[in-house]
Amino acid sequence: MMHTWFECKVKYVKVDENTGKEKKVTEPYLVDAVSFTEAESRIHEEMQAMIRGEFQVTNIRKADYTDLFPDFPGDRWYKCKVSHLAIDENAGKEKKVTSQMLVMADNVRDAYDHLMKGLSDMVVDFQVQSIAESPLMDVFPYDAESAFDGNTEETGEEPND
Repeated sequence: MMHTWFECKVKYVKVDENTGKEKKVTEPYLVDAVSFTEAESRIHEEMQAMIRGEFQVTNIRKADYTDLFPDFPGDRWYKCKVSHLAIDENAGKEKKVTSQMLVMADNVRDAYDHLMKGLSDMVVDFQVQSIAESPLMDVFPYDAESAFDGNTEETGEEPND
């Protein structure tokens, strides 16, 4: 299943855990959505559950991630740049293809290990160009389960035809 990822910047007042003081912050989050409109709707839904008080979505842009590996232990997202050679059918030459991926990990070494595990079934040779901590606070993949909750479960009745 192809995912379309949108990076959403959210501005709100956050209480500093150490000092107890309030400060305005703008933090990036990643949501899986089919359009900018759905991305905005989804980020509002997710933030309402997480943030007390008002918040503002200040920016939404398409994010170019080909893969996410969230199934590993860790508390940070690492952005990994991976490249491989592919044959350009039209030109009949090899060309370098670079992909951006996100991996959940605690540090760069774990991110590398998790990335290698995640890519272990890749059939072409690839090179890890870089791994860097991402500023992303959280990632919200599309949840097919909640999207298909029919009205019949909520009311217990069949819809009228």
